Amino acid sequence: MVILPSAYMPSVEYVARLLREESVIDLGENFIKRSERNRASILTANGVMQLSVHVENANRPRQKMRDVKIDYSKRWQHQHWVSILSAYKSSPYFDYFAHEIEPFYKREWRYLVDYNMEYLEVLLRLLGASKSLNISDQYIMATESDLDLRPKQKKDSTFVAEPYFQVFSERMPFQPNLSILDLLMCEGRSAIDGILMCCQL
Repeated sequence: MVILPSAYMPSVEYVARLLREESVIDLGENFIKRSERNRASILTANGVMQLSVHVENANRPRQKMRDVKIDYSKRWQHQHWVSILSAYKSSPYFDYFAHEIEPFYKREWRYLVDYNMEYLEVLLRLLGASKSLNISDQYIMATESDLDLRPKQKKDSTFVAEPYFQVFSERMPFQPNLSILDLLMCEGRSAIDGILMCCQL
């Protein structure tokens, strides 16, 4: 079993494991700040950029993921959308998918898990993936046979991302395991072929 956290615009590895392996998304765990729960990586003209969803009381210890509320006091949605536009407006598939992505930077969600899960469902639909998500509202105790991807400092991963043509490939080397949004904007629905067949786990 692969145990995954809730994730904002999750990575290619996250989606590959979600689609290819027996997996569960743990919504009963505690929030870990500066992790994929509210942070994603995209590729811009200046290199990899981290985008973070602002949350209330991020430093509160042992805060349950289900209780984490999004903070809209700063214009992080505007900043994220401008960054996505700058990074992907010239990508082959931006015009196909932008209208599906933009609402996540216009609407307001109260809770981070609701935002993340709705976003994930849209990204999977855009990929053309048919997958019933296995979700746990109770904290999952990992066994030795489980692959637990919840810790912030993960063990060495066996995941190998197969290179694809990125927007800024002519000026910088391939950047592996960015947000699935990067792969989707560059490869469109054929991205799922790479996820299901080419990515090595």
